[in-house]
Amino acid sequence: MSEEERNLIEILEENIPIDISKYINYVQSPHCGAIATFAGTTRDTFEGKAVLELRYEAYVPMAIRCIKSICLSARSSWNLSSIAVAHRLGPVPVGETSVFIATSAVHRADALDACKFMIDEVKASVPIWKKEVYTNGEVWKENLEFLERRDELCKPVADQGTVCGEKVEARREKRGCCAGKVKVVVNLDS
Repeated sequence: MSEEERNLIEILEENIPIDISKYINYVQSPHCGAIATFAGTTRDTFEGKAVLELRYEAYVPMAIRCIKSICLSARSSWNLSSIAVAHRLGPVPVGETSVFIATSAVHRADALDACKFMIDEVKASVPIWKKEVYTNGEVWKENLEFLERRDELCKPVADQGTVCGEKVEARREKRGCCAGKVKVVVNLDS
């Protein structure tokens, strides 16, 4: 089975709750000793304001593409068996799950580290937007992970230098749909 076949990615339409057991069952395997999960739920207050619900919107084709890319990155860093990611759209009332991630691996460290990486990357780079609805108003929210990623991408990179005796130049470029990278150009002409 290819790595892509061991990923279950779903962006759920309005009013469809996340079936946590479905995703845990998907990643479960007799050869895995660990399943790590993360469930993001709507809390009832934020900075002293009473929260009624969260509302999510997404650019679904790009969101799925970005999550696939995040799955590939996780697989390149950790020895994973299966990954499941589900995110709801529309209103998510207090106490309900809006995002769920499950990873499975032979050993717990891989499953736990990959699960944390997955949720951090989903919040930082996937085009899913959140509005918090309060008893006295509403506001679109940017995730802290997104703000940190944006600030990191705006930092200058070293213009030129040498690596192993070779003259190099670093240039910041867009990578895929989800993040930035630094391209290193070797053997520059003066």
